[in-house]
Amino acid sequence: MPKLRKVSGKAAVKILCNKFGFEIRGKSGSHVRLLKVTPEGKVGTVIPMHDEIKIGTLKGLLKLAEVDPDEFSKYI
Repeated sequence: MPKLRKVSGKAAVKILCNKFGFEIRGKSGSHVRLLKVTPEGKVGTVIPMHDEIKIGTLKGLLKLAEVDPDEFSKYI
């Protein structure tokens, strides 16, 4: 089981867009809004564009995005 670790905002956006089907829907200051349309409805999250996203913050944004942290960590 891969372990979730700190990642940059740029890398998180790249992984979520390329591997999980999210699209960039806007930018406000140092944050990027991502959105994915699923059969159940829309799923979105906000990524801070920092050099390092703390583990707790990363877990929270993955929860909003409905992405399994173990699945996400495979691509880090």
